[in-house]
Amino acid sequence: MIIVGRWYTLRIPKIYLETTIFNYYFDEERDAHSATVKLFEEIKQGKYEAYTSDYVTKELEKATEDKRTKMLNLVIEYNIIVLEFNREAERLGDIYVSEGIIPVKYRTDGVHIATATVNDLDMILSLNFKHIVKKKTIEMTELVNIKENYKKVSIYAPMEVVEDDE
Repeated sequence: MIIVGRWYTLRIPKIYLETTIFNYYFDEERDAHSATVKLFEEIKQGKYEAYTSDYVTKELEKATEDKRTKMLNLVIEYNIIVLEFNREAERLGDIYVSEGIIPVKYRTDGVHIATATVNDLDMILSLNFKHIVKKKTIEMTELVNIKENYKKVSIYAPMEVVEDDE
């Protein structure tokens, strides 16, 4: 818990790190690299309670050996909690697909959102602007979540949430 002033307390936000976050950490050519590195620094400082999932680690394992090892080591180094495969997340992800929010071919993107949702996390951080960090996805998954008796899960890119050093 973080104490703000004398009168208020806030709990530490619980965040879900989607696959792209691990990729951008090591991709210095990408614009979002510095914000992604800053995000991991803020996780280490205790600003966030970080989660990922077996869905992410399965995707990371498809990378080349050198990059795969580095990305998976981030999970250990930053004490990121890995959520296990979950039937309810699969079901909710399938609803996102059936509602036309996420294309069938990219079903796992919906399962990432659903995993954060069913585990009562506060936000998803992603750099997947094609299917996750997208106005339609944000609005429509919120509607489905309400219909399915879940709360809204905020979806952001790292540069939207990290502290600005300037």
